[in-house]
Amino acid sequence: MLASGEQIAIAHGDQRAVITQVGATLRTYVKGSVSVVEGFAGEEMPAGARGQVLYPWPDRMGDGQWEFSGRKAFPILDDAASATGQQGLVCWRPFAVESVNQNRCVLSLLLHPTPAFPFLSEIAVSYHLGPMGLTVTTTVTNRDEVAIPFGLGFHPYLAVTTPTIEGAELEVPAKAYIALNQRRLPTGEILPVVGQPLDFSQRKSVNGHELDVTFTELQRDDLGLATVTVVDHDQQTVELSVDRNFPYVQVKTGDTLERGRRRTAVVVEPMTCPPDGLRSGKDIVVLEPGQHWAGSWRVRRL
Repeated sequence: MLASGEQIAIAHGDQRAVITQVGATLRTYVKGSVSVVEGFAGEEMPAGARGQVLYPWPDRMGDGQWEFSGRKAFPILDDAASATGQQGLVCWRPFAVESVNQNRCVLSLLLHPTPAFPFLSEIAVSYHLGPMGLTVTTTVTNRDEVAIPFGLGFHPYLAVTTPTIEGAELEVPAKAYIALNQRRLPTGEILPVVGQPLDFSQRKSVNGHELDVTFTELQRDDLGLATVTVVDHDQQTVELSVDRNFPYVQVKTGDTLERGRRRTAVVVEPMTCPPDGLRSGKDIVVLEPGQHWAGSWRVRRL
């Protein structure tokens, strides 16, 4: 048995992906012999939240009790340096494998109430390979007797074909970003990117930029998709697109990772709310008992 549990393989044409039972994590995704996401080996644990599902909150949550529907929650602070909780509660939990066919699989988890999130909910994640790449669709259902809040995110590392991201160019179709304090938590300010070093609304080099930024006010196409593009030094392109249910993307260049992993990929995290969303209430999703929510994003190599 591997550390990440059962390995679910799907394929379409020259595309191959492997999703793990633990965390419903995207472990690998290749087109031909070229990686689309920078993954990890089956015997490894996914360091740096690599490929993981972030639920019921993405990114960081601050310390201090919060309350919703008359229930009190007490965050688990797993980053001692910043006194924050990171990346939700499902990353290390085994999901049930609901269905598998050649190019699609669905994994689900019934998340029982805990002091950190005292609500009963179900999350189902579908991975589907097709002509447009890998589409990830998540459905969240309120299985509780009261209204519940949540946030959702994902943590894929977009791969380059060069040893590092030096010489790569990045385009993020955002008009604004979230101001953060020293603990990497939002200050409440949303600042314009125009005229700032963080303006990647037109494709430009990542050289000299150490990014860990929550972008918002995303510009979308006629289908409602906002697309982040990474073009490496060899002019190989990976795109990640989010639907309207994901109004935020967190972009990181991996400057604090362990040696050998620093600046070797660009993290682009689709997020439904900003960091600390459950405590601030900013753009959280609220579901009434029995209600469903669904959102999608996709990633592909051109």
